Amino acid sequence: MKSLYLVVVVVWVMYEMFILGFANYVPKVEFEFKKESSAEVEYKYERIGEVKKHCKPVLSSASEFKAEDNRIADIKEELNFGYGDWWQDAGDAPIMPFDDRDVPKNFSKDPSNISSFWITDVDHAHQTKKCVSVSGILMLGITLDTSFAERPYEGSPRFQIWPSHTQLAISFEGIYTETKQNGGERVLCLLGNAMLPSRESDSNNPWEWLKGSDLNYNQAPLLQDDQILLVLHYPLTHKLTDRVIRGELKSLNPKSNAKYFDQVHVLAQMLKSTKYEFGSEKIVSKACDPYPYRDNLMNSGIDVYKGDSFCAILEQVTNSGAFTVVPNWKCNGMDDYCSKLGPFVSDKEIKATNGAFKDVILYMQDVRCKTMNGHRNASAARVAAVFWAVPASEDQYRVRQRSGLSNMTLAAEGIWNSSSGQLCMVGCLGIVDVEGSSCNSRICLYIPVSFSIKQRSIIVGSISSIDKSNKEYFPLSFERLVRPSELWNYFRVSRPYYSYSKIQAAGAILEKNEPFSFGTLVKKSLLQFPKLEDTDDFLSRFDLLAEDLTLQISAVPDPFPNSHPPRVDIQMDIFSLGPLFGRYWYSRNISTREEETPYHTKAEYTEKQLLLNVSAQLTIIGKDYSNFSVVFLEGLYDPHFGRMYLVGCRDVRASWKILFQSMDLESGLDCLTEVIVSYPPTTARWLVNPTARISIASQRNEDDPLYFGMVKLQTLPIMYRKQREDILSRRGVEGILRILTLSLAIACISSQLFYLKQNADSSPFISLVMLGVQAFGYGLPLITGAEAFFKREASDSYEMQSYDLEKSQWLNLIDYMVKLLVLVMFLLTLRLCQKVWKSRIRLLSRTPLESHRVPSDKRVLIATLVVHVIGYVVVLIIHTVKTSQIPLRTDRFIDSRGQTKTLREWEIELGEYIGLIQDFFLLPQVIGNFIWQIDCKPLRKLYFIGITVVRLLPHFYDYIRAPVPNPYFAEAYEFVNPTLDFYSNIGDVAIPITAVFLAAAVYCQQRWNYEQLSQILGFRQCRLLPAGSRVYERLPSLSFEAELASDVNGNTSRKLQHDDEE
Repeated sequence: MKSLYLVVVVVWVMYEMFILGFANYVPKVEFEFKKESSAEVEYKYERIGEVKKHCKPVLSSASEFKAEDNRIADIKEELNFGYGDWWQDAGDAPIMPFDDRDVPKNFSKDPSNISSFWITDVDHAHQTKKCVSVSGILMLGITLDTSFAERPYEGSPRFQIWPSHTQLAISFEGIYTETKQNGGERVLCLLGNAMLPSRESDSNNPWEWLKGSDLNYNQAPLLQDDQILLVLHYPLTHKLTDRVIRGELKSLNPKSNAKYFDQVHVLAQMLKSTKYEFGSEKIVSKACDPYPYRDNLMNSGIDVYKGDSFCAILEQVTNSGAFTVVPNWKCNGMDDYCSKLGPFVSDKEIKATNGAFKDVILYMQDVRCKTMNGHRNASAARVAAVFWAVPASEDQYRVRQRSGLSNMTLAAEGIWNSSSGQLCMVGCLGIVDVEGSSCNSRICLYIPVSFSIKQRSIIVGSISSIDKSNKEYFPLSFERLVRPSELWNYFRVSRPYYSYSKIQAAGAILEKNEPFSFGTLVKKSLLQFPKLEDTDDFLSRFDLLAEDLTLQISAVPDPFPNSHPPRVDIQMDIFSLGPLFGRYWYSRNISTREEETPYHTKAEYTEKQLLLNVSAQLTIIGKDYSNFSVVFLEGLYDPHFGRMYLVGCRDVRASWKILFQSMDLESGLDCLTEVIVSYPPTTARWLVNPTARISIASQRNEDDPLYFGMVKLQTLPIMYRKQREDILSRRGVEGILRILTLSLAIACISSQLFYLKQNADSSPFISLVMLGVQAFGYGLPLITGAEAFFKREASDSYEMQSYDLEKSQWLNLIDYMVKLLVLVMFLLTLRLCQKVWKSRIRLLSRTPLESHRVPSDKRVLIATLVVHVIGYVVVLIIHTVKTSQIPLRTDRFIDSRGQTKTLREWEIELGEYIGLIQDFFLLPQVIGNFIWQIDCKPLRKLYFIGITVVRLLPHFYDYIRAPVPNPYFAEAYEFVNPTLDFYSNIGDVAIPITAVFLAAAVYCQQRWNYEQLSQILGFRQCRLLPAGSRVYERLPSLSFEAELASDVNGNTSRKLQHDDEE
């Protein structure tokens, strides 16, 4: 019956696992974001009489619509604007409050006033000759963050406020007209309805309710107001001098009314969807006549783009990111002249940089580019754009959406011609009038096609003053660095190239750092590193190698310090490798061999060459590595040793006050830097730590202001392109190892069960605490889903690096087999507990008056708990001493699966110590044997030796496989110092030694009885063990006891024996 019951339990658990496997399977579905359905708004235009009354001045100047002008049809698309500016006249009636109580006092950034407007309906059915009825929504906001709302639901004007953010939505209905005034305008005159926040009577403190401690933002006092007038003026034609939308929002209520507010002004730009008209040749000629303008960049020796796809490249580059403002490091004039940010009106934050312009960026927005035929069949284009200078404190995402005009914007228009490759534009600061009186800047922009260690930009340009006699600022330079993966997006026809200039210097670094030795020969013969593969396509070999040499990973200082190091992000992009410049991905989609010609370098290359020319770009993001934010690299790669020997050029361009003494800079770069990058081998990955090492050293003297100490970094484990398959096989190998070890453990437990059938008298002397520790270790994985063995190697880190691992049927089968075997071990261990428990009951039933002679685990449990509690406290103390620089803290973080977890250091130590308790499972048995003074063999040698071997196999495997931090730690253990805790090389040696000692102690206790051990361990009159006791002296055998027992006791004994045999 018991065997049948066991089979039923196993089958039922397998069925549950099968069902759970399908229950956890989530098919991939595509989700589509949909707005919450709401009733469609019906526009009745019931206030048209009021509209005509208040919009009488607008209607009086309106002109009739012309049939050939189809502007009315595009009202709903062209008259919207987003992220414009607004301000309010100074007075006693502000329109809305702003809650800045949570803003730090030292916070220098001011809140932004943002406005957006949407046309929601056009009533074409009731259109007249001069006007048409329209509806719209205006959103006004004051915010310090990027959470300015998108278009609100129609028909629901509302006011919202929360810390550091306020927004007000106003619904409007009115008329659209056109007028010939001011050179032609499109005008909206609208009456609005809103829920305005209520003001207090005290004009000095109008928002008293906002300061209450019991403030509920959802229950702000509001007043409904339908006496709001909005007039918006749009230019009839969108051009350089007419690109601004102006608006006035005012209250029609008397000043004594609580709903009254001071007039609000709105300013924005036309959307990119509106048609732009190029026609400001007179203003453009101020900056670009004669063309091209001879600036410093034209004489710099950089080859620039002169093809037919200038407009496409320009739009792609400007859409992909902002430009970096280059410091005025060449300036040698007065402070005011050198520290000014070009024509822009700088604030205190920018002026404080003294011409370094740290983290100041330049956006090129609203780019309009129109191709045309140039002189003598040359390609030409007209270009219009808006340049927006953004200080470091501004939110770049929000600024990129802005459409206002200010003293930090330049409206620009100009020409480009393929004969020179120069885009010359005139720049107009702020709002531009008809005469272009603010157009006093010249913008020259180029797209380079030649690259080198000193030229890594896809865009270079400058902004200078047109007036040569009165130059107010030093020419402002800007650029945008390019990544190799982006080159193909820009150059589909023209071929950029790379010129090497530091190969000889890199060779000197190689000779200095790679002396010939016997160790290098052994390393070369036994290990393999990333190298060129044998493929049919010659150039794809270089592209695949460049992919392996690219690094995008985190790193820590090398060697690993005892203190918790700050996280550093490493990004190393390969620019060129051998004859290949850029990347070769596009060749897979091009059929002709001529088109498969890659981007070439000017350096020659042959297959017999042992070293490969390489250029790269290294970016280090970390608080302590600001000097190495960007390092341009060029040198040699040795595929036999997996090392790069590189000359590095740091961008040290800063204020002229800092660099005026540095005469050895190359284009503002410090190229007296040597960089060595060591890659891990592609073979023997299980035995060698798969991390890359980077060392950066200065070749300057220590007294040089540009000198820096050597920097050494070690990355987290990296993975080469082909090693996904290695991970798949690795996990499969570890799964097979689990199955083998679990099968061995099952065999050991089964042998112990058979052993007890033949030696039932020794069953009571098996420690239930020992069996409980094992049962807990086997049951925990069934509850939590953790692994029973090789736990550290099967973490989430490497599973998440390859999504196809989850789809492997073979790996899923291994996982289910492991869980099934763990379940069998758990049930067999429970069966052992049952047999020991019943044997003690049977023993107690035969000697009810001598219960003290029956083995009890009470003292064993207490002793075991005391030992482990003391051990855990000692471990915590040692850990605290070794990590004294790290405060004990609780961190919440998001792991690679997007789940929020809490990480506490004491929990990490406790989890590791629980594993240690399972490794020392024989400790309770050793204590019990000592207390009970056994004279028998309760445990079979195959059992306790076999289980000990099973528990120690992961430690041997870990020691052999990874002599340094485990490369597959989960994210929570990413920076665990391997020298501190159990999961270290010391632990992988000390734990097995201790476990083997416990197994040897059990063997000795069973081999010799207590008296014999006492004599063996004694010396003369001294005894290590106390004198023996007769408390646990072995009781009479079952056959002799059956003859002396009463009938009742005999029946009970026989029943227990029968149950035990089942």
